[in-house]
Amino acid sequence: MPEGIVRLVGAGPGNPGLLTIRAKELLESCHALVFDSLIHPAVLALVSPDCELIYVGKKSGGLTVHQETIQRTLVEKAKEGKEVVRLKGGDPFVFGRGGEEALFLRENGIAFEVVPGVTAASGAAAFSGTPLTQRKSNSTVVFVTGHEDPEKDTSMVDWKQLPKENSSLCIYMGVGNLSRIIGELLEADFDPNTPVVCVEWATLGRQRVCRSRLNMVVDDAKGFCLNSPAVIMVGGNATMGEKISWFEDQPLQGRRFVVTRSKGQASELSEMLERQGAEVLGLPLISISKHVDEETRTDVFAEIASYDWIVFSSPNGVRYFFDAFFETFDDIRSLGFLRIAAVGKATASEIKKYYVTTDLIPKEANAESLAEALVETESLDSSKVLIVTGNLGRDVLRSKLEEARAIVDRFEVYRTEPANLSDDPAAKELRSQGADAIIFTSSSGVKSFVDQAKDLALEEGANRPKTVSIGPITSATMSKSGMPTDFEAKEASLDSLVEVIKQEFGKASQ
Repeated sequence: MPEGIVRLVGAGPGNPGLLTIRAKELLESCHALVFDSLIHPAVLALVSPDCELIYVGKKSGGLTVHQETIQRTLVEKAKEGKEVVRLKGGDPFVFGRGGEEALFLRENGIAFEVVPGVTAASGAAAFSGTPLTQRKSNSTVVFVTGHEDPEKDTSMVDWKQLPKENSSLCIYMGVGNLSRIIGELLEADFDPNTPVVCVEWATLGRQRVCRSRLNMVVDDAKGFCLNSPAVIMVGGNATMGEKISWFEDQPLQGRRFVVTRSKGQASELSEMLERQGAEVLGLPLISISKHVDEETRTDVFAEIASYDWIVFSSPNGVRYFFDAFFETFDDIRSLGFLRIAAVGKATASEIKKYYVTTDLIPKEANAESLAEALVETESLDSSKVLIVTGNLGRDVLRSKLEEARAIVDRFEVYRTEPANLSDDPAAKELRSQGADAIIFTSSSGVKSFVDQAKDLALEEGANRPKTVSIGPITSATMSKSGMPTDFEAKEASLDSLVEVIKQEFGKASQ
C-alpha cells in the first residue's frame, strides 16, 4: 500500500476567492477532507465526488470533536494510503492548532505539508479598510487569542506588556469574552479613547463592521448585536476605515443570494454577483454529465460536413459537443462549411471559446425565437439541421423547423439529473441561514428545486428568500410549479439579471 500524506491547509478568512492556488490544487485531488466549521460551501465543492468528507467542526455550545480524535483520524486515513487535507479556517499556524497536529503526525511517522492561508486578522483589516501597519504611525502588529485553553491554570496573555501606542492589536475569538478583555486593557492603562474596530464575518458578503472606542465598545457591541466569528482590532489605524473602506461601498454588500447551478460547474453569475459585494451560495440542484449514444455519434460525425446548420440550445451542449467532436477529429475544419446558430448570448460566448463564429443569435433567448430567426434567414426546405441538446431539451425547435420542411437530426450530448442535496454544504447553509433571494436561470433548475423542496425546507429563523428569474420561459415554469416570480430580468441575459438584482436589492434601493 502506498504511503499517505496529510496536508494542513489554511482556507483563509471565509471568502472562497482568497483561497491559495496550492490549497485549490490539493482540494481537487485529495482522497479525504477533514474540515472545520465556517468553511465556505464553495470551497468544499472543489473536492471530487469520490472524496471522503469528515466534519470535525467545533462550535460554542454545540457538539465538539476532541482534538485527540481529530489527530487520530488524520493518522488513520494517512495509513490507509490516502492523500488527506486537514482544512482549517484562516492559517493553520495562527491559532489553528496546526502545530499540535504537525507534532502528532511527526511522532506517528506520517508525512505532512503545511499550506498557509490568509489569517483572519489580515482579511478583516483589508476588508474593513484598517491597515495593520502604517509607515508613520504603526510599526508593530500583535495577534492575541481571546479564547485560551480552558485547561490552563493561568492566562499566558500579559495584557500589561502589550504595546499601547503605535501598534495594532488583533484579538481573535474574543466576542464571548469581550467585556473581560476590554477590562484587562483598560486596567493595563490603555487609553480609553483608543479606537476599536470589530469585524464580523470578515471578507464575506454578510460582513458587518462596528467602529467604536475602547471605553464604549462593550456597550456598542451589545447594541450592534455583535456575534462570532469576529476579529477585534485595537489601535490608531482603526479610524482609517472611515476614509478608505471599500468593501462596504459595493452595491450588493450585505446580501446573500442562492444561485442554482449544475454540480461541478462554476457559475459566471456567481462571479458577477461577488464582484458587486454579494455573498453567493452555489446550490447544485442538477447534475450535468456527458452522455453520448455511440451509434448516434458515429452517424452524426460521419455526415457532419453535410449539415447546413448546427443549432446549439445551451452552453452545456457546446462544451459536450466539442468534447465529442475532438475525440473523433483533430481539426476544427472537419466541421465543413456549415453555419452555426445559438439560442442566446451565453451559448454564443461558449462557442467563441473554440474560435468558432456564431452566425445567428435570436433577439430573445428561447427556442421559439431561434426557430423564427432561422426560418426568416432563408428557405429551410430540404436543409439539413443538427440540433445539439441534452436529454431534457424541449422539442419545440425541432417541430417548428420540420414545419419549415427542414431535415432535422437531434444529437443529445449531455444528461441532466437531480443532484442529491441531503448532505450538500450549500443546502445546509440555505436551510439554516436562508438568503435574500434564490435566482433561477433555467426551467430545469426550477423543476429540480421543486422536486427537492423537502431537502431545502428552511429552519425556524432563517431569512426567507425572494425569487428572481432570468426570463419569461423560466418564469412560466415557476408559475406552473406554484412558485411566485418576485423579479424578472428585462432580457434573458446574465447582465440584465444582475442589473435587476442590483435595482431591487442594492444599497441604492434601500
